Amino acid sequence: MKLPFVKCLALIFMLNIICNNVALAESHRFEIANSKVVTIESTVLGKKYDLFIKVPRSYFLAKNKSKKYPVLYLNDGPYTFKVAAGVTHMRNMDKVIVVGISFAHGENGQFSRVRDLTPVVDQSWTKYTTGGATDYLAFIEKEVFQYIERNYRVNTEQKILSGQSLGGSFAAWVLLTKPELFSTYILTSPSLWFKNDWIFELENKYAEKNKSLQANVFMATGALETLENGMKEDMVAGHVKFANRLRSRNYQGLKLADEVVEGTDHYSTFPVGLSKGLVLFYESQ
Repeated sequence: MKLPFVKCLALIFMLNIICNNVALAESHRFEIANSKVVTIESTVLGKKYDLFIKVPRSYFLAKNKSKKYPVLYLNDGPYTFKVAAGVTHMRNMDKVIVVGISFAHGENGQFSRVRDLTPVVDQSWTKYTTGGATDYLAFIEKEVFQYIERNYRVNTEQKILSGQSLGGSFAAWVLLTKPELFSTYILTSPSLWFKNDWIFELENKYAEKNKSLQANVFMATGALETLENGMKEDMVAGHVKFANRLRSRNYQGLKLADEVVEGTDHYSTFPVGLSKGLVLFYESQ
């Protein structure tokens, strides 16, 4: 009778160790330092969106208790926030409050982003709803800005908007619609081809009525984002055309830098472009 009892105790002991190790592993999840998630219930959109927020490590120092910080706003938050958190991890890059705007609660992320990041309806996108950017921008301006500025020490004159792909073309649209909303725009791999290069029509209309464009702009597109490398649209050609168009206008107040990044494609340009854009922003301060 003793042997089965000893075996039973040993089994219980082993199971206890296994369970404790599993619980320990589950409790040791990786967290981004100085970050939090808040949910905004938007009255503008009638939907809920999560904001991923990270403050610089210097934010909590006593000597900085009155310091106000620039804010980097990102769409496509589930992807871009994690990248931006890494880019701003090192001390010399950790100088902005990072705000990543996620997708609408209860919606497929691609469905949410296509609707929110496209400024006009394109009937050729049969699988998605397009043309919701005006309402989405109103949500950012009236509700996201309000939350961040009420709850954090921010420099309201230094707002940065960064986006990738459709997020980049959304930023280009904001630049030509309400340029004063942000002081700096970082566009990576912007989908300037949307609706047959519609953004160029918008720029023409802007140029007819405006001689100035008060903004700092950095554009980056991967050198591999071409038809020859499997892209459905020539992103490099669109990038070069847009940069040349803006420069040809000689807009007063526009500071434009751009780069076609060697060795990167549509899925790897954002970290490089964001890093370079932030470096230029810091150098201008």
